[in-house]
Amino acid sequence: MCGRYAASRRPEDLAGIFEIEKWEPEETLEPDFNVAPTKEVYAVLDRALKDEQEPRPVRQLRKLKWGLVPSWSKTPEGGARMINARAETVHEKPSYRRAFTSRRCILPADGYYEWVTGKQERDLEVEGRKKRPRKQPYFVTPADGSVFAMAGLYEFWRDRTLPDDHPQAWWVTCSVITTEAETGPLAVSPADGPHALAEIHPRMPLMLTPDRWDAWLDPARTDVDELRELLAPPPGGLMRAYPVATAVSNVRNNGPELLKELEGPEEGTLF
Repeated sequence: MCGRYAASRRPEDLAGIFEIEKWEPEETLEPDFNVAPTKEVYAVLDRALKDEQEPRPVRQLRKLKWGLVPSWSKTPEGGARMINARAETVHEKPSYRRAFTSRRCILPADGYYEWVTGKQERDLEVEGRKKRPRKQPYFVTPADGSVFAMAGLYEFWRDRTLPDDHPQAWWVTCSVITTEAETGPLAVSPADGPHALAEIHPRMPLMLTPDRWDAWLDPARTDVDELRELLAPPPGGLMRAYPVATAVSNVRNNGPELLKELEGPEEGTLF
């Protein structure tokens, strides 16, 4: 799953990485080292601009709220629970299937956090019988220091209790697509800890490599079978993981110190 991540790159840097054509300075976000559900996050998307005589998709950097609210929802209250969409079923689930065919985005991150516990409890979580307690947090990030481009979906929701000209009349929300975690070895693994992403958690955010960015963002691509091919996991061995302080478990803590690598886990696990 993905329930917390870090995103500290400046919009100017993201504009260069993703070849952004349009972003508004007033939508600038502060670096966030503990991104949690319902927070505003950066999203890269291709969408035509309003009032253009010849509409064409424009690569934009937008500020969205993490936690997707389907357009047909009566209230936005379920958004905090819809932070992830499973790659295996995103094309058929009512909450996601329309966005999957027409409103896809990339959520840029430095990496994501996941909490490790023993194998027996992880097996129970896979079976849906028990939610795993959070113990030792690990930070997972590309080994080469590049941006972690998470596949995402976005959606528009209209608050009918507000007039059209109200600044909060429209909500734009998003969700991270997840896939099965890699079972192969990490590019860099801690000496005392997990050696594969699957040993940390059974699922992981779906990272899109640069060769898939244009196809994923292209709103003209609507064929479900072709789009599902883009959900294939990235090549293995691109990631590293290392233990970080348990301070990240409290969403009120935020700062670059949360990314500091520890020499060893603070909390004991079965590794």
